[in-house]
Amino acid sequence: MKSRPRSASPPLVLLLLVPVLLIAQSQQPAPVAGAPGVVLDGREIAVRVTILPAGPLFALAALTPSLGGDLVPGESAESFILKLADKEIVMGIGSAVVTVGDAIVSLSQPPTRGEGGVQVPLDFLNKTYGELSGFSFDWRPEQQRLVISRRKSKEIAVTSDIVHLQGMTTVVLQFPEVPHYHLNQQPGAVEVQMLADRLAPAPQRRIEDPLVKAIEISPEKVRIDLVPQAQVESYILENPFRLVFDIHEAAAAAQPSGPAFAPPEPSGGVRTIVIDPGHGGTETGAIGPGGVQEKQLTLILAQTLASRLSQQLAVRTVLTRSEDANLPLDTRAAIANQNKADLFVSIHLNSSLGAGAHGAETYFLSAEATDVRAANAAKSENGEPAPASAAANDAAAGEGDLQLILWDLAQTHHLSASQRLANLVQGELNQTLQLKDRGVKQAPFRVLMGATMPAVLVELGFISNPEEEKKLQDPEYRAALVEALVKAISVYKEMVETPAAAAPAGQPAPPAPRPAPAPQPPAGAPSP
Repeated sequence: MKSRPRSASPPLVLLLLVPVLLIAQSQQPAPVAGAPGVVLDGREIAVRVTILPAGPLFALAALTPSLGGDLVPGESAESFILKLADKEIVMGIGSAVVTVGDAIVSLSQPPTRGEGGVQVPLDFLNKTYGELSGFSFDWRPEQQRLVISRRKSKEIAVTSDIVHLQGMTTVVLQFPEVPHYHLNQQPGAVEVQMLADRLAPAPQRRIEDPLVKAIEISPEKVRIDLVPQAQVESYILENPFRLVFDIHEAAAAAQPSGPAFAPPEPSGGVRTIVIDPGHGGTETGAIGPGGVQEKQLTLILAQTLASRLSQQLAVRTVLTRSEDANLPLDTRAAIANQNKADLFVSIHLNSSLGAGAHGAETYFLSAEATDVRAANAAKSENGEPAPASAAANDAAAGEGDLQLILWDLAQTHHLSASQRLANLVQGELNQTLQLKDRGVKQAPFRVLMGATMPAVLVELGFISNPEEEKKLQDPEYRAALVEALVKAISVYKEMVETPAAAAPAGQPAPPAPRPAPAPQPPAGAPSP
């Protein structure tokens, strides 16, 4: 009987396998902690990488010199701020929620504190540098490497518009899509630098403006050269994407009095209200069937409103006119700007070809009217003839008024606040007086153009209606109208003011001036 060959003993097999296992282990990727694990444009950069079950974390401070941006400590010891492409990204250690500008973004895992400072997950990089700067991030787990590349640049067109009104210049840069850019402000200039894209060639324009010396567009950037001492505020508008720059002189407030622009200062609430009595002087406004002139009633209503606001809300009130005098439309908003008003309210009375129209309407500014009737109302108040038809109105609107459009952009800062105030005013008038609700509308009222604060225009009734004309001559009825306005403004004031915005202890609000004495109305005018 043949004997069977003896198999190798288990200890011998293990001894034979040890070299193989050691060789295989030596070929596995080494742990990346403390080793370069990031490749940018084909070259390795030293960035601390930590591998966790939820995914890799990357030391942010080591990435910013190559990717751009400034990383600074936040208000608390556990927070950091990354300033990138005109946005601030605020993150907190241990929190998987960060803010990118005004947007709230959730991450797969929270930033942590480790070697190299704050460490962030891969989706943080994608949602910041990826979306704002045009980088792409490819994590390759088999190699334990993060490969970063810049996406291919493309050519983007840009158009520029510039207008100067009431001491302030507005520059608008419009793009067909959202570009990847960085805004760089420096003495005497502001630059929009492209981060990933290039700008299409654009014809050079000769600029004749008191605050802007030149606008230069090159493939890498747009440069706006300013006069000395000019200050710039910028903001963004969407659909289409526009960068808007408001430019004014730093010493504007120290210039001689007159209808010049003075930039408003944040007051933390409603402290100064400018009230504008519509029309005046040779501009009588609408005239009722009984001969009552709009300019007379608007002055009485505005004076009463100023007095009641000063008494009830302890605010400073300013009238654009306190007598029967001519006052250009542009000057009225300039007066509000000079006085650093927190609200601007223009008082008017409506008129219609039909004697039966009645009720109140409240407007806030827009380059395009809500409807044909709103467009006609604006043209009437602006001193322009109303179009003969809706088609004529559309044609006129299609021509476009660059100044109005740009001032509409400036009012975008206060669009929601103006709309909120308009809704409150209209609601109080409807409820208190049981007036017909004609709604809140938008229209291109020139008197609201240039106002650098929330601004509304109120039509407090139809003077063309014999019944409303008669009621408007009644002091009690006018008092009820004024009380509705006071209540609406009071509610608005409470909505925008918070304890943090109140005046510091020991610093009282500005004293309310005594209302100016009412001028004597001309013969035949209604008594106050």
